[in-house]
Amino acid sequence: MTVHETYIRRCIEIAKNALGSARPNPMVGCVIVHDNKIIGEGYTSAYGGNHAEVNAIASVREQTLLKESTLYVTLEPCSHFGKTPPCSDLIIANGIPNIVIGTMDTHSKVAGKGILKLQSNGCKVTIGILEEACKAHHKRFFTFHNKKRPYVILKWAETNDGFIAPKSKKEAKPVWITNNLSRQLVHKWRAEEQAILIGTNTVVQDNPSLTVRDWTGQNPIRIVLDKDLRLDDNASVFNAESETITICSKPNAENSKAHMEAIDFEAGNTIASQICNVLYDRNINSVIIEGGAKTLQTFIDEDLWDEARVFTGSIKFYEGTKTPHFSGHLISEEKILEDTLRLYSNNL
Repeated sequence: MTVHETYIRRCIEIAKNALGSARPNPMVGCVIVHDNKIIGEGYTSAYGGNHAEVNAIASVREQTLLKESTLYVTLEPCSHFGKTPPCSDLIIANGIPNIVIGTMDTHSKVAGKGILKLQSNGCKVTIGILEEACKAHHKRFFTFHNKKRPYVILKWAETNDGFIAPKSKKEAKPVWITNNLSRQLVHKWRAEEQAILIGTNTVVQDNPSLTVRDWTGQNPIRIVLDKDLRLDDNASVFNAESETITICSKPNAENSKAHMEAIDFEAGNTIASQICNVLYDRNINSVIIEGGAKTLQTFIDEDLWDEARVFTGSIKFYEGTKTPHFSGHLISEEKILEDTLRLYSNNL
């Protein structure tokens, strides 16, 4: 591994601290090096706060060293005014001579403009260090801006004999397939993504709250498919713990469910695409699809998914709702006590 790669790897490492808080901004990492020693580090603050470069520069105790330093960053510094001033201007103002960038920013507001501004002001800019790793790190951001949709994660738990729900049950609450550690991991994932989506039947059968109660973090925005607005307003997904968006066929101004969006549920194989358009318009850059089987299959059939996270428990139902049918590239497999977790990608 080269010196540049070592420091960009560190940028990626610290950037993960912004997962779940920077959204919908990219979770950028930045390291400042002087005489082969890290003198400053920073990552993207919670949305509306400082960018990674600002935090890294502010962390340097001896500011005079900046004029002899190299700034490493996972993503091209911005060159436009948003909620904060351009990072490229700050870099130039501090006289940092060398800039090493993991990958260019394809967002139309940046797209090389930050690099050009730095070069035009005398900075030496090196681009494309650990580029694929940086693109993978910024997968949510790039998917949102390049594909005009959120990064889609499918998640479900299935029994050892291939069912995700029993044939029948007595109460409107989940029948647990996985163990407590697996369920805690799911709550960690919820804290990392901007939204979570379920269908009508899942609300009726399980009455989930879709929060991160077993983890410390921000609750995701809840997206509920309710074609005919038949769900009870007292369902847990409509409580005050997080924002909820109801996607229906025809919003009803008299209905107490806030934040309603309409799509055409009769439009065949475009339902998932329409949902993605709604989320894109609301600036939601990632979503976990948690069920049920019909909702998951809708996204699979339209090929609108990026990852699948599938738990297999040790129990059997013998009959019930079968697991979704899909094909993906197995990325990893691990045991969580008696459960097995398999991660799949749709992008290889």
